[in-house]
Amino acid sequence: MPEPRSHRLWRHVITDHLSVQRAFPPAALTEIEQAITRGERTHRGQVCFAVEGSLPPLRVLRRLTPRERALEVFGLLRVWDTEENAGVLIYLLLADRDVEIVADRGIDRRVDPALWQAICTRMEASFARSRFGEGVVAGVAEISELIAQHFPWTGAADNEIPDRPVVL
Repeated sequence: MPEPRSHRLWRHVITDHLSVQRAFPPAALTEIEQAITRGERTHRGQVCFAVEGSLPPLRVLRRLTPRERALEVFGLLRVWDTEENAGVLIYLLLADRDVEIVADRGIDRRVDPALWQAICTRMEASFARSRFGEGVVAGVAEISELIAQHFPWTGAADNEIPDRPVVL
């Protein structure tokens, strides 16, 4: 059963940048960056992690879903703009504790959507235990394994997207 809009709105009102900083202190962001860098040494894809504390109230009232916002962020961060169309965005909307994976067409058509969803589910389970950094690092490792199956490292790929997590 869907939750009332007022509950979701309230969560978005009280979740701010301090909430993001508590969930992802500098050390956690550094660990995530290092996990992305390690993963990208095994494949030619590009992984980007973005976390957003909350949405503006009007967007919540208009029922913007985390998936819709993730697709917007995918475009805004130009994750789609990689040489082999193998960019993957991990987007976390902290107020909803919802993680979305958006993969560019080069990798998305090769990976079963159920695999992406399973990674999201495991990450969300970590978030429910307030293990945000650990959940993202584990998710990055799993995603890197999937990308490596289809775009293994050849030594020729450039780092097209910065590995540092993006806090929106």
